[in-house]
Order: sequence, then structure tokens, then C-alpha cells
Amino acid sequence: MPSSTSPDQGDDLEACVLRFSDLDLKDTSLVNPSNSLKAELDGNTKKKYSFAKKKAFALFVKTKEVPAPPFECKEKWWKCCHQLFMDQISIHRHVATQHADEICHQTAAVLKQLAVTLSTSKSLKSADKRSPLKEYLTRNCEVSAWLPDISCCSPDELISGQGSEEGEVLLYYCYCDLEDPHWICAWQTALCQHLHLTGKVRIATEGINGTVGGSKLATRLYVEVMLSCPWFKDYLCKDDFKTSKGGACCFPELRVGVFEEIVPMGISPNKISYKKPGIHLSPGEFHKEVEKFLSQANKEQSDTILLDCRNFYESKIGRFQGCLAPDIRKFSYFPSYVDKNLELFREKKVLMYCTGGIRCERGSAYLKAKGVCKEVFQLKGGIHKYLEEFPDGFYKGKLFVFDERYALSYNSDIVSECSYCGAPWDQYKLCSTPQCRQLVLICPACQGQGFTACCVTCQDKGSRLASSPTQNSFKEECECTARRPRIPSELAQQVQLPVSQEPKPDIGESGLCLCEQHRQRFPRPSQS
Repeated sequence: MPSSTSPDQGDDLEACVLRFSDLDLKDTSLVNPSNSLKAELDGNTKKKYSFAKKKAFALFVKTKEVPAPPFECKEKWWKCCHQLFMDQISIHRHVATQHADEICHQTAAVLKQLAVTLSTSKSLKSADKRSPLKEYLTRNCEVSAWLPDISCCSPDELISGQGSEEGEVLLYYCYCDLEDPHWICAWQTALCQHLHLTGKVRIATEGINGTVGGSKLATRLYVEVMLSCPWFKDYLCKDDFKTSKGGACCFPELRVGVFEEIVPMGISPNKISYKKPGIHLSPGEFHKEVEKFLSQANKEQSDTILLDCRNFYESKIGRFQGCLAPDIRKFSYFPSYVDKNLELFREKKVLMYCTGGIRCERGSAYLKAKGVCKEVFQLKGGIHKYLEEFPDGFYKGKLFVFDERYALSYNSDIVSECSYCGAPWDQYKLCSTPQCRQLVLICPACQGQGFTACCVTCQDKGSRLASSPTQNSFKEECECTARRPRIPSELAQQVQLPVSQEPKPDIGESGLCLCEQHRQRFPRPSQS
């Protein structure tokens, strides 16, 4: 990847690796760094010869890295010329003695690249001193120049291991000002395709939000690129990437797009900015605050609210004990929920959490802007990071995720029930009626009896569709949505239900549970 900094700004060998990844180690057209080459360079670049040689050497060694066995203390070994090297000294000695020609070619290429970069930087400053180099690079460099070098990787290495047990899913976000989100969009699309990643990436002038899946090699290269590119390297660190078992199979396709917000709260970032969030608490700090809250005898009179910022179907299968979980379908309803229940938060200390932390960034900013809370805190890294440290902590049940897996399991607790019979169950399926497709909890026993929809109304629609395929224009209007207020009010009850007090199976106007309603409307044929 072309460097956006001069060598005088640092000599970190690790940081340099991806900056020159577009250079081909096998390019024999490059000349050796001889006197003729040095003569072509200006005096300032001549002084950088030793620097360029170090960079070339580090890049070559980096391409030989392989993961060390899990029982080893070290994270990486090196493999070259069919030999395995377990320490840096031995791989450095091997490269210096056996690959001097390749290092020589690469040094020449790095020197030429430095000359071009320095020349570009000087012309840029003389043309417009106010124009940042990052903006210039974005608008004047080809997308391909910012892709990692995979010449040392076989296609099989990038594509293999994409199954749910062998691959990996990355979840991350980064709030930062982006000058040209459309260029970033084109680059992210090319980068993910380059590494055979699938998933969803949202880009806006306020930053980037991504969930991508693929082989572990592909996700590792993706993280390295994100940590080294000039737009995000000052904001992202390795700990900002949450990982879980998965792969490219967890997403049907790759979707990368430019939006107004990187998480859809429905309010312009110009009105509520990510720059004024609540106070971040580490998982350990958050754990202590929750422990203190739960130890109080009378939680209804407590000055603390443990607030779940997610949608109802997420908190239904897993949540913190004693939390307030709004019964909302979308995060864009959250601001209206706060407005409608504002008195609930007056003079309260609010502990907010969500899946990975991104919704809390602007959700806490919105709550703070109302000026009624005593304090607003948020869980840094979200439930994801909390469960990594406290799998048996105060979070009970599964963690909902927005991909084909639906949920991640860190403990054995089941806090939700089958929508039909009330048996403990927490594995989502889509409602069988195509026009609805809501998530529904149906245990195997009820599925075996033909219960496949989210409610009786939807089951009825599905039957009518089966008998009249042309009738497919009705809207998503079923009992599930009809009886749920768009913006619920907590002020009437002000009750925080513990995990054990989950509402019982849905009861309709007839007073019958969904199973019985379905049986009366669709009796099973008698078996003779």
C-alpha cells in the first residue's frame, strides 16, 4: 500500500508492511539499487537507502508468517523454502543469506516509491497547503493501490475455512470524519472481494460500520489493512474488532453502501453527533456497576437504570438481569422512546449497552442531549466484549446477531419461550408467511404440529397464499405488530422485570394460547 508518511516520521517495521503491499516481490523488471539507480534519486531520497532496505526486508519476512500452534507461547512462526523457523533470528538469517536478490529488487522498488511519494507530497503542499494528504490520496489513487498483497497466499487459503466452524466473522465500527465516503465504499467493496469476504459494510461521513465473514486468513489481512490505512489507523486498534466463529457462509452476499448514518437512528449526525457520547466503561467496570445495581433491595426506587438499546427480538433471547428492555422493533424508534418516557430517566444514572457498542455511541449522545439524566454510561465493546470476559456473568441467554446464525451462545441459560406452548426455547426461525418473515420462536414439538408462523393471522395468510398463489399483495399486518405499540410507554408501570419473569405465551382476545387458536381455526385431519 503506498505510504502516506515520510520515513522521518517513524521506523516501525510492523507498521510499514502493508504500505508497500502493491509491490511485487517477483517483479524481475526492477533493477538492482546500483549507482545508476541512486543517480536518478534526489539527495534527500539517497539518504533513505538504509530505511528502504529495512522496509523491504520486513515486508519479505512478513509474507512468510504462519500461525504458531496454540500450545506455543509465541503467536507466529515463519515458513520459507520448505523450512519452519520458530524465532526471528533464524528467519532473518535465512532471508539475509538465501534471498539477497529478492531483497535487492524490493529495495529498489521501495526507493522508487519513496521518490514518487515525496514528490507528490511536495507538489501537493505547493498547490494547496490546506488540502490534507489523505484527501489527495483518496481522490488520486486507484482503489487497487490500497489492497493487501496476497501473492504469497494461494486462493485455496483465502477461500478455505469459510465454514461456520473454521472461518470467522468480524464485527467493528469506527466513528471518524471521512472526506469522501464514496471512495471508501469503492475501496471496501474491492477489498472484501479481493479477500473473498461477505457481509455488510455501512459508510458515511461520520465513519464506518462493518460485519464481514470469511476465512481466518482473510479476516486477519482485513484487520491489518484497516489498522494501517491512513483513514482509520489513528482511531482503530486491534481490540476494536470483535470476532466469533462463522465465515462467508453467514451472509448471503456482500453489501457495501454509503448512508447518512453508520447505524440508522433516524436523526442526522449534524444534530446528534457521535462526538458527545456517554462515559465508556470497560467490561470489568460495567460488571461492577451492574453488580452494585442488582445488590440493591428495592430496584424500583433505585437511582440507576440498566438500559438495553437493542430491539425487542434481540433482548427477548438474552439480556442483563434487571434491565429495562424497550419493546421497540427498530433502533430508529429509540429517540421517540426516550422522548415518550423522558421522566423515567430524570435524575437517574443510566447504564446503557448494545451488541457491539455502536448504538450506544449516538443513543447515549441523544439521551445526554435531553439534559435530564444524572449520568450516562455505556458498555465499551458491547455485550460481545463483556461475554468474552464474563461468559457466566450477569448477561443471561444468547447474543442476537444480524446474520444467518441469528445468535451466539456463551452460556447455557435459556430466558425465552416457545411462542405457541411456552416451553423454554431460544432458537429463531423466520415466519413461514413470505409477506411477514418476522423472527419467531417455535419449539420442535410445535413445528411438528404444523405451527410455522409468528401468529394465527399469519398462519391463515400462509394457507390462503398456498391455495391462491396470485394473492400476494397484502401488507405485513398481523397480530404480532397490531398489538404492539410502535413506541411503548414505561411510565404507567415503571416495572423492571427480572429475567425469570418473562411474559407467558401470547393470549389473544379469545383467551386461548396460540396453539389452541391455531387448532380451532385449522383442525388437523383425523387419521383413520
